[in-house]
Amino acid sequence: MVKEKKKSHESPQCSNCVCEYNRLEEARFWTRIMMEHALFIKLGLPANEPKLRAEAEAFKNKFEDLLDRLYCVDKLKGDLLKDLIKAVEAFIEFKAYLLKLLIQCKAEPGSNYPLLLDHIRREAERFLGLLTSPIPQDPLTLLLEQEVFWLRIMKEHIEFVIHLLDPSERELIRQAETFRRTFSRLLETARDLKSMAEVNPKNFNTVIRFTQDVINHTLQLRNFKAAAFELAELCKLLSIVSTPLLLDHIRREADKFLDELDVLLPEVKKCHSSCK
Repeated sequence: MVKEKKKSHESPQCSNCVCEYNRLEEARFWTRIMMEHALFIKLGLPANEPKLRAEAEAFKNKFEDLLDRLYCVDKLKGDLLKDLIKAVEAFIEFKAYLLKLLIQCKAEPGSNYPLLLDHIRREAERFLGLLTSPIPQDPLTLLLEQEVFWLRIMKEHIEFVIHLLDPSERELIRQAETFRRTFSRLLETARDLKSMAEVNPKNFNTVIRFTQDVINHTLQLRNFKAAAFELAELCKLLSIVSTPLLLDHIRREADKFLDELDVLLPEVKKCHSSCK
């Protein structure tokens, strides 16, 4: 049985301006995400691909079992950690295999866009990195890395939604297009700031101002996703979204982004602001 992750401000934990992730909390969040990725892949595969659909179902069941195990422990270690790493590695290979089939025109895409498969493959690779090498970093570096990663994810969420909405949903599409342009600009800026931060400035107040803008826009996007989910749940949305869960899934990822910013921004203010 899937359990909702309690909202926490303990990940990443910061001490002496060095941030590190609480791997158990991260694992619970991302394992549920992996389980839902498997479901979405299965729903998006054509009916004439029973073997691939069965593989996706097996991954869904595997991650559901791992999630139950994660809620029965207070530390991520031992066989559970090994099993989780093994499952994520295998899932990355499966996603990459499906993507390669589509790129080479050796399989029918169904409703799994190649960019969607690449999107969820990148998320799985990030999860694997958190499990295998949770290296503490300077909060400024970590904040900008998070923003580059998540802003790309947010931008692609919008692009997927645009292509899943029925053409008659003109107002929602117009709103989504506005978000797409905004997040494209934010992503480009985040990449620029990340590059500038490589010179290790003692303070970087522009990042603080930029991050507040990111928070404001992400809150708006999060609310848009939540509204779309509610409309889908009430059968008031014309789309080819495979399940309303997909919209709740991307809403939860926006919440995760906001939670991480909520933790990291005060640390950056403390360690990299000239206004202390």
